[in-house]
Amino acid sequence: MEMVNIKINDMPLSVPKGISILEAARYAGIEIPTLCFLKDMNEIGACRICMVEVKGARSLVSACVFPVNEGMEVFTNTEKVRTSRRHTLELVLSTHRKECLSCVRSGNCELQKLCKEYGIENENKYEGAYPAFQYDDSAPHMIRDNSKCILCRRCVAACDNQAISVIGANARGFDTHIGSPFENPLYDYSCVSCGQCIVNCPTGALYEKDDTAKVFAAINDPEKFVIVNTAPSIRVTLGEAFGNPVGTNVTGKMVAALRRLGFSKVFDTDFTADLTILEESNELLERINNGGVLPLITSCSPGWVKYCEHYFPDQIDHLSSCKSPQQMFGAVMKTWYAKKMNLDPKDIVVVSIMPCTAKKFECGREDQAASGYADIDYALTTRELARMINTAGINFNLLPDETFDSPLGEGSGAGVIFGATGGVMEAALRTAVEKLTGEELKALDFTEVRGTEGIKEAAYTVNGMEIKVCAASGLKNAQKVMEDIRAGKSDYAFVEIMACPGGCVNGGGQPVQPASVRNFVDLKGIRGKALYEADKNLPVRKSHESEAVKAVYAEYFEKPGSHIAHEVLHTTYKARPMYKK
Repeated sequence: MEMVNIKINDMPLSVPKGISILEAARYAGIEIPTLCFLKDMNEIGACRICMVEVKGARSLVSACVFPVNEGMEVFTNTEKVRTSRRHTLELVLSTHRKECLSCVRSGNCELQKLCKEYGIENENKYEGAYPAFQYDDSAPHMIRDNSKCILCRRCVAACDNQAISVIGANARGFDTHIGSPFENPLYDYSCVSCGQCIVNCPTGALYEKDDTAKVFAAINDPEKFVIVNTAPSIRVTLGEAFGNPVGTNVTGKMVAALRRLGFSKVFDTDFTADLTILEESNELLERINNGGVLPLITSCSPGWVKYCEHYFPDQIDHLSSCKSPQQMFGAVMKTWYAKKMNLDPKDIVVVSIMPCTAKKFECGREDQAASGYADIDYALTTRELARMINTAGINFNLLPDETFDSPLGEGSGAGVIFGATGGVMEAALRTAVEKLTGEELKALDFTEVRGTEGIKEAAYTVNGMEIKVCAASGLKNAQKVMEDIRAGKSDYAFVEIMACPGGCVNGGGQPVQPASVRNFVDLKGIRGKALYEADKNLPVRKSHESEAVKAVYAEYFEKPGSHIAHEVLHTTYKARPMYKK
């Protein structure tokens, strides 16, 4: 790697040639502020917050897109630089609805933080025409409030990075705003509810539809039996909302907090992740043995499933008919568990804590009511749970570690790794290989499908048969995989696809991290590693060895793929238009 010698604030540095001033400054321990910059995704130099002085340059330059070269001298904190940043912030505030105390992002807003740091004393310094802002609540999972939009275009870049592109900059000049084509509501288009726009937004312009008030009301209703279940990834992300380092496993404190919120039972979605593996691996083996449609493609990610229905409707037959672990959980609660506990399913409220805003859409999908009532009543994001904990006055970090309720709080290591890209694939392989060989699998780590790469391929020889698999995350990568499948260029037997890059650990409902963290910290890698550590330390690491899963089959479902299992645990799909006319 070729290096160049530069100075930043008179500090000599040797840094890689061609990197931006923004990146070079980090070598000196200096963080240059930004609002629009997202590494490898939105490098447009539009917000002008990152302006710095370069010796010899006629004017200030944008640090996020200006490359370093030999002998460059940069100054990041002169009066001229600070004045420029203050003026830019004051201009941004001139068209910003300043209701910060009541904003969902108060205390975690990048604009608010910069205004405080640069000493903005008069937020109404520049007064004048105020544009008419759009408010869009048409989608089932989110709200866009353009009165808090700063036109950084990070949401647009995130949507493009997902190969969806249903939002963009409309109009020009002072009237520029973010919206969908022809000013139609977002839900008229093929948005898949992944929420990547939300986690990348620096302000409160985008946020999930909050169902916490409805959940509090259910908890306080003496007629309701309110059950909560938590997705595998939540245990390694929730802690970030309370100041813990990225990747901290807070399972025990999370369970304790949920009990203190008043839920009747606190269960683990790992249980139905294991159940999913038994049903899905059985489906895979049936397709392999009976000449079914291959590859079988996972159906755990509702954002991916909706993407397939919109963009590859001719390939729907490849989707596993298994419901997602979230939906399976609700279905099991309102059938087997209701019968076991002598409860009327109409009185059961099932709440799921999910990393994913698309889970809100999934709750309302067709064919998701095995008991005659919706499988899942409310899907809350990690952020919504954090808000509930704060609202209830619970000091999260001081809580003792507690364990899930039995038996549906029990899950295997295979269930835990569902939260990382490649995790569903690895979990399925641990079960499918044993079923195919009839022998105990000693080496449980299928490392070839681990990691945060967008597309991972592997081939395994089992009983003399070569099985090729693929794991993809992020819908742009899914598009590549699906185009090859459609063209007959791939010979995979099994494919895992997750809508969000890196899988659920990087879902659209996870704690919002500022660009300064997202750009330089491997969030999905660190969070995923924490899940694999949890898997490694569990006594049971194969889904089919879960005692809770064995019990529910013995008492109710009989065996994977049975008639009643199909009635309760499986679902259907449909082609969806790209635009609702």
